[in-house]
Amino acid sequence: MTPDTAARPQLDHAFILCSVGAPEAAALTRLGLKEGSGNTHPGQETACRRFFFRNAYLELLWVDDPEVAQSEAVRRTRLWDRWLTRRDGTCPFGVVLRPAPEAAGADPPFATWSYAPGYLPAGLSIDIALATPLSEPELFYPQVSARAREREEELRDSFWSSVAFSLSAVPPCLSSRPGTSSAGWTSFGIRRSPLVSWSP
Repeated sequence: MTPDTAARPQLDHAFILCSVGAPEAAALTRLGLKEGSGNTHPGQETACRRFFFRNAYLELLWVDDPEVAQSEAVRRTRLWDRWLTRRDGTCPFGVVLRPAPEAAGADPPFATWSYAPGYLPAGLSIDIALATPLSEPELFYPQVSARAREREEELRDSFWSSVAFSLSAVPPCLSSRPGTSSAGWTSFGIRRSPLVSWSP
């Protein structure tokens, strides 16, 4: 393993924008996946159902309050835009990366803006990739996985060993960053078989 590979960000979780209440979860339970605890995001007014894996988890996410989702504090995340137009060609996926343990505090591998949602403790924020087209997955990079300890037990007890997120091409915000190689950026996590994929 090279130093570059060792320090590469890891998959924290991925989300798919779904209908209110995420009835789409039924398709996953039919595959034998066990649903874990849900979650809400006060101040952002989104909610989700979650499926946990050994290395990460999957959120089925929806907008609970359109007014808040369109507010000045939240609108730039484009969660509202993606959710509203998810059936009209907009990519419904988001990929949340975290620094590798040995690279804590490392800068994101893409240009970002800082988002401080109300559900995070004071002083914490999430970096969101700049200029990602709505036709591509939104990329997030929190310095700390805010609920890592809370979900640790669910991750450990997960029946499924891993989840992978595969992209058909390297997003421009990654491939255009000086000094960043495209190698290895087309999947995150330990590949057993991709659970979700996106081909624009």
